[in-house]
Amino acid sequence: MQPLLEQGDRMEEASPEPSVSFWSQISTFKARVWEAYKRKSTSHWVLLFLSSAAMLVAFPASSILSRLYYSNGGTSEWIVSWVAVAGWPLTALLLFPTYFFSKTLPTPLNLKLILSYIVLGFLSAADNLMYAYAYAYLPASTAALIASTSLVFSALFGYLLVKNKLNASIINAIVFITAAMTIIALDSSSDTYGNITTSQYIMGYIWDILGSALHGLIFALSELVFVKLLGRRSFHVVLEQQLMVSLFAFVFTTIGVIVSGDFQGMKSEAKSFKGGSTSYILVLIWSAITFQLGVLGATAVLFLASTVLAGVLNAIRVPLTSIAAVILLHDSMSSFKILSLVVTFWGFGSYIYGSSSVSKESS
Repeated sequence: MQPLLEQGDRMEEASPEPSVSFWSQISTFKARVWEAYKRKSTSHWVLLFLSSAAMLVAFPASSILSRLYYSNGGTSEWIVSWVAVAGWPLTALLLFPTYFFSKTLPTPLNLKLILSYIVLGFLSAADNLMYAYAYAYLPASTAALIASTSLVFSALFGYLLVKNKLNASIINAIVFITAAMTIIALDSSSDTYGNITTSQYIMGYIWDILGSALHGLIFALSELVFVKLLGRRSFHVVLEQQLMVSLFAFVFTTIGVIVSGDFQGMKSEAKSFKGGSTSYILVLIWSAITFQLGVLGATAVLFLASTVLAGVLNAIRVPLTSIAAVILLHDSMSSFKILSLVVTFWGFGSYIYGSSSVSKESS
């Protein structure tokens, strides 16, 4: 029988101390955060905080208001899609001062650039209309979860069109988010409003998936415009693209609202709206403001920080929208939906990790 310790053996050899303690790792992390903080001005961090808050508050609020429009008597998908781009002047109000403060001139327009803005504007108008149909038939919490598949399509179209890299973590994210959407589809029986039929729920699900696919395509095409036509990514250039695309989307959607007759019917719809005309007008105005603020916030986060942080905030806003819909709109939160939410969140985490790895390899 061997003794527990041979002569001359040391206790440390049997149970070696870890080379780096937990607290030293914390200290190292704090030092890195402090160094990163000092490298940027206070105004940078204030803007980043406000932009992040805009994403986390404005996008969920816009989703809730879209569903509130239908719940209180609104019936026009064209009006919802029109309101989504009616806030385009807010981008102009932010863009014009940047020319003055940064002492830059507007980007010269050429035929290719104008055509690209027209195409992106048309696709954005179609995308907003698809999402409007989705919110007409789906609970806001469900629509927000399904819309998270835009991340999957952004990765796929980015790989096909812009030659962005895919790694195992990003592919893993695609699988997980797809699985989450399958779980949602299994819950259709307990996830519908009383006045929505099963066929309408299925159509809402399909429109949401199609809208997410188109959203991913728009994201990839926008990146392609920067790579092929603009060649630079300063903040004012991105605002210019956002302004022009929103403006053309507004033009296309306005034509659709007028041709469909929904614009002429807004007065009668306002009278029958729950809460009256004042509530109707406020819902539409705040829908326009919150959607545009969300877009501007996301744009600012991309350029003040990184796509990884934008992905983190995008992941956080999905459960925020679902929780807000449960509290404010009394959406059901079944076990299937909770499971789908967890799986989606895991997929987002995998995508963020994969994108971070790709960024490190590129740098």
